[in-house]
Amino acid sequence: MQWFGIAAYAAKINGITGERLGLVIDEKVYDAHDAVKAAAVGNTAALPADLGTLLAAWERSGDVLGMLEAAGQAIRSGAVKLPVQDGALGIPYAPTRIFATASNYYEHAAEMGTKLAARSESTPYIFIKADSSITATKTAVVMPSNTMKLDWEVELAVIIGKGGRNISAANAYEHIAGYTVINDVSARDLTRRSDYPFSHDWFRGKSFDTFAPIGPWFVPRDCLGDPMQLRMRLTVNGESMQDASTEGMIFNIAEQIEYLSSILTLRPGDMIATGTPTGVGMGKGVFLKPGDLMVASVDGIGSIENHVVAASA
Repeated sequence: MQWFGIAAYAAKINGITGERLGLVIDEKVYDAHDAVKAAAVGNTAALPADLGTLLAAWERSGDVLGMLEAAGQAIRSGAVKLPVQDGALGIPYAPTRIFATASNYYEHAAEMGTKLAARSESTPYIFIKADSSITATKTAVVMPSNTMKLDWEVELAVIIGKGGRNISAANAYEHIAGYTVINDVSARDLTRRSDYPFSHDWFRGKSFDTFAPIGPWFVPRDCLGDPMQLRMRLTVNGESMQDASTEGMIFNIAEQIEYLSSILTLRPGDMIATGTPTGVGMGKGVFLKPGDLMVASVDGIGSIENHVVAASA
C-alpha cells in the first residue's frame, strides 16, 4: 500500500468552523471527500466523517482505505489537483483507552535508575493515561503549578483496529489499524509519593490535561513497513534530546499486545504508547519550563510540536 495518512483538520463551511477528514500525501493535507470525488475512485458517501468512525468498523475498512490510497496516487501523479488545506490539525481521533508501557528500553531504565528483572523473568509494565490528557499538535502543554520537573517522552503509538482477547504475538499485527506519534509528558516529581506505602503514582504524574500530545495524523499499518525499525526523535527548543530506534524495545509491539490482551479485551481504537528511549529530561537533570517548544518525531509518520505554558491561576 502506498503511503498516506488520515488527519482531522479545521475548515469553515457556510461560516461555521468544524473538523473535516483529511487525506495526507507527502505531508500535505487535502480534503478526503474532495480527493475521492475528484479522482472518481469510489462513492464519497462511503467515507466516514472521522477516523474514530472508521476505526469502529475497521474490519470492514478495506474499501475506504482503497479509495483513499487511489485518491492519493491520483494527487501524486498530478492527475488530480486540489488545494492544500491549511486549517489547524486536530487530534487524529479520540481514544477512550491509552495504555502506556513503562521502562521498555534498557538505556531509559538505566537513566531513570530503574533496576529491571531479567527479561525472561518479567512481563511488560503497563499503566493507563487518562483520555482527557490528549491534545493536538501545535497546542499548548499546560505545566501544573505543583511540578518543577516537567519532562518529555517521544513514543510510537499503536492503534488497535481489530479487538480481541488472548491474542498471540504471532497474530498481533492482524489487530493493528495503524500508528501515530505520542509525547508522554510526565511530571516526574509527582510520580513519586511518600504518604502511602506505594512509591509510584503513574496516574498523578502522567494524566494531567494536555499531557498526551498525539498526531499529526494516523498512518495505516500497511503504509508503514516494519514498525520495529523506526527512528524516533525529540528536540526541545531545537536541541536534540532523544534519538533512537524502536528496535531497542525490551518487549516488542506484538508482545505488548499479547500481554494486554491476556488481561482484558482489546477494542478498536485502543491506543498503546509503546515506551520511550533514553534522553528524557530526568536523566539529564534538565526539565521543561514555560515557553519551551518540543518537537516529537517518528520516521514514516511525522512530527508533532507543542509549546509549554504555565497553568493559569
